[in-house]
Amino acid sequence: MSKSVDFYYDFISPASYFACMRLPELTKETGATINYKPVLLGGIFKATGNTSPVTVPAKWEWIKADFQRHADYYGLPFQLNPHFIFSTVNAMRGALWALSAGRIEEYNRAMFSAAWAEGRDLSSPEVLADILNRAGFSADEAMAAIAQPAIKSELIEATDEAVARGVFGAPTFFVNDELFFGQDRMDWVKRALI
Repeated sequence: MSKSVDFYYDFISPASYFACMRLPELTKETGATINYKPVLLGGIFKATGNTSPVTVPAKWEWIKADFQRHADYYGLPFQLNPHFIFSTVNAMRGALWALSAGRIEEYNRAMFSAAWAEGRDLSSPEVLADILNRAGFSADEAMAAIAQPAIKSELIEATDEAVARGVFGAPTFFVNDELFFGQDRMDWVKRALI
């Protein structure tokens, strides 16, 4: 039986960035495949009553330092995005487009790196187009796709399905029906796979 991990994420989440950048290591060590599940974290928060760590000043100060610890430990470039909190609606719609095109991994790397290594504003259509073009995508094709009503509905449905499954934040992983929350739980995801 093949092993797989469902990975729920949003580009607004630095923790999702750290998790996504470590997924190749996880798949190499376990042989598992990743089922990418783009969602809107804001929609999940609204549906579940959860809130961003930024709403609790002491927690936000701690988590900023913790993010830097993770970046240093795993050797990942990181900066707190000066545009945070930015909108990821179009970028997440684009993730669904890239998923259907079979290019989700390179798309995720481009968006996460732009947001959390380069500090770019994913809510800007011009910035989004530049990121796409630099990563070897057709920005015109992607921007046309994400404007379609079907892909807008697909993102809403994906977010609703995540909530129905028990997702309350990002990143969230499922191995079979077992939920693991946070980039700091990837060792537990690995244990569930081996």
